[in-house]
Amino acid sequence: MADIQIDEIIDIALDEEIKKELDEPPKYKVVLLNDDSTPIEFVIQILRELFKHSIATAEQLTMTIHNEGSGIAGVYTYEIAEQKAIEVVNLSRANGFPLQIKVEEDS
Repeated sequence: MADIQIDEIIDIALDEEIKKELDEPPKYKVVLLNDDSTPIEFVIQILRELFKHSIATAEQLTMTIHNEGSGIAGVYTYEIAEQKAIEVVNLSRANGFPLQIKVEEDS
């Protein structure tokens, strides 16, 4: 029986080309919904602090939410989108506001 060196086995394994296809995880939109009770200033604060929007973008997005009924605050992986939604609801309720939010798959 021929002696096979470990180095030869490693070389054989390394010569084989391994192909792996990684799928990007699906993205989810965090959507803020308009209501008649939550102050515009509070929505701007949420967009700046939790979603890291600039002042100008936060103000523009807040007006979109106000005028159109909803606006996308951000697009994230599912876990991050859910966490952002929980943070928004908790902060809103702690301040006595009924701000609603939904998480939906990005198409």
